[in-house]
Amino acid sequence: MKRGSHLFTSESVTEGHPDKIADQISDAILDAIMAKDPLGRVACETAVTTGLAFVIGEITTDTYVEMRDIIRQTIEDAGYDRPGFGFDADTCGVIVSIDKQSPDIAQGVDTGGAGDQGMMFGFACDETPELMPMPIQLAHQLARQLARVRKERTLAYLGPDGKTQVTIEYVDGRPRRIDTVVLSAQHTEDVSLDRIRDDLQELVLEQVVPAKMLDQRSVIHVNPTGRFVLGGPRADAGVTGRKIIVDSYGGYARHGGGCFSGKDPSKVDRSGAYAARYVAKNIVAAGLASHCEIQVAYAIGIRKPVSIFVETFGTERIPVTTIEHLVNKHFDLSPLEIIRELELRRPIYKQTAAYGHFGRSDLDLPWERTDKADLLAAEAGVQRLQVVESQDG
Repeated sequence: MKRGSHLFTSESVTEGHPDKIADQISDAILDAIMAKDPLGRVACETAVTTGLAFVIGEITTDTYVEMRDIIRQTIEDAGYDRPGFGFDADTCGVIVSIDKQSPDIAQGVDTGGAGDQGMMFGFACDETPELMPMPIQLAHQLARQLARVRKERTLAYLGPDGKTQVTIEYVDGRPRRIDTVVLSAQHTEDVSLDRIRDDLQELVLEQVVPAKMLDQRSVIHVNPTGRFVLGGPRADAGVTGRKIIVDSYGGYARHGGGCFSGKDPSKVDRSGAYAARYVAKNIVAAGLASHCEIQVAYAIGIRKPVSIFVETFGTERIPVTTIEHLVNKHFDLSPLEIIRELELRRPIYKQTAAYGHFGRSDLDLPWERTDKADLLAAEAGVQRLQVVESQDG
């Protein structure tokens, strides 16, 4: 691990952010199809802008779903339920252009092969109870709290769009203190910046950030431009897959480049990344290492991964070669087995399309289970990591 002192920053966004609206629409369509046709093939992309939602992609299924209704309901759920935001569920235009999956791709996937080539990464570390890096975990919790006080109308003047950012100071590889927090929240015209800053300090920041992590040098920025009235798709176009670092580890770990949302589990961009997280989390939970990154790579149409790589950054308690042996022994990373073991042919995806796909203690996600940690610890002859239960909900 890195010695000395350094700063590391991660960001998150709320469900009303334009890119997250697009992700949620794509995953809502996926869930609707998975609910009726678990074997359906879905590759769904969404773009949103002022007054318009545009959905394209390739879908092969035996069922029918009313996509326009799903799109409008998802927009409403994200908070765009009245015209005042310049984009709302009832009046926006909706365009859908969907084709079937290419038969050339289908013939490889039909036999259990990967739906594409590529490499995916999974990561875990012992910085938080969720075994996630602290910067992204706090950024997500702040973003969810922003949304919570809006939806509960505790702060009725807030709009759906918002962003958070957390900078942590690390000393000898461990999080020591919070250096900077940025909270940007959309709001109505009639509220003062001083009130927004006071409210977000008390009702968002102080509800999430551990007081022991703040000191006199910590800097808190609330709406640093001074105004955030114009937001959502009216201010910025949103596209599926543009928040892949927010979706994963906040830049703390590597990323293979493929997004998750709108893709059924035959797409290894999604299922491979979920499986890699599952492996890494069980390794850390077992106490084999305090930090673990897994890379897995596939070739289109081929059943087995072409490579599996284990990186523990010098934090391993047993030889890395032994960890690699345990991974190969206890985790089958073929696409079909990932789908089976992690129960991925279910409508579970829209809930992951905002606030991260990993470290979600508020959700029951199969790739977040540590059900192999005891076995790994026993075979390695180490004591399993004792984790304090998260209070995030």
